[in-house]
Amino acid sequence: MLWETIILAYRAIRRNTLRSVLTVLGVVIGVGAVIAMVTLGSGTTERVVSDISRLGSNLLTVRPGQGFRPGGVRIAAADFTMADVTAIRDQIPSLVAVAPVKQAAVVAVNGNDNRTTTAVGTDNDYLTVGAGLGPSLQ
Repeated sequence: MLWETIILAYRAIRRNTLRSVLTVLGVVIGVGAVIAMVTLGSGTTERVVSDISRLGSNLLTVRPGQGFRPGGVRIAAADFTMADVTAIRDQIPSLVAVAPVKQAAVVAVNGNDNRTTTAVGTDNDYLTVGAGLGPSLQ
């Protein structure tokens, strides 16, 4: 019984060679695509975990949130001021460093060349807490 089934399958493959080759090709491409996507997914996961763990377990980033107007309308909250930074630095004695960061999109002009880039402003404490608060300055 098994032998007859194998012979019948072999004859069907021989009779439809092109269809059989295309089916095998489809299966190979499908399996290859699944393997590639799983590999990319696990690589991306490792990169995200590495980036987050690089920040450390004792880093706290504070950003202004959103304000509310009457009627539940959301508005952008005002940026922190240097007085806010000084208050945080003075009122929480256990902090190692407080690094204010301000970034903005700017246009850099050199002769006839114009480039849009990001300007980042901070102070020396930024080097103490690391580059986890904003774009890397390296």
